Amino acid sequence: MPPRLPPKETNLVERSEILDAVGIGRVLRRMAYEIVERSGPDAYFVGVRTGGAFLAERMVRLLADGGEKHPRLGAIDITLYRDDVFLGLPKPEIGATELPDGIDGQTVVLVDDVLFTGRTIRAAMDVLADYGRPKVVQLAVLVDRGRRELPIQPDFTGVRVQTGMNESVRVMLAERGEPDRVVLRERLVP
Repeated sequence: MPPRLPPKETNLVERSEILDAVGIGRVLRRMAYEIVERSGPDAYFVGVRTGGAFLAERMVRLLADGGEKHPRLGAIDITLYRDDVFLGLPKPEIGATELPDGIDGQTVVLVDDVLFTGRTIRAAMDVLADYGRPKVVQLAVLVDRGRRELPIQPDFTGVRVQTGMNESVRVMLAERGEPDRVVLRERLVP
């Protein structure tokens, strides 16, 4: 049986730009300082691979460049914790989980690019549970697009965008070789 290929994105059309490069920088700066203000300078930024890991790195760099105590930084991979991993994901790519400092008793701030159903964050919390018991886990997302399937809500939000079921949000980042942008796309129905 041939491997299943990922769905083609050719039937997705960009509808509008939510954030440009300047907007992403401004939102990340605001979120980073809000996290330190509410969670303390010892907050442990843990990005969900891949987009969330890049955003967590940027926030930590913004804080360090602004003279704040250099926050701790980690990244987790949720691939094997997804509830759909055995339902035909084409060639799942497993990335490294890097938590250089233990998470027991820590204030962990999970960082992700887009929050939609909540399933990615549920998987991320399962990963954290395998590595220890944080004092508290908070959630920071660049874009909250609503339509939750699980009772998971962000503590820190860059922007909120209500989307329909035929829409998606795409976060493009320089770390992936793309221009920094967040766009709303619509699936064209044939």
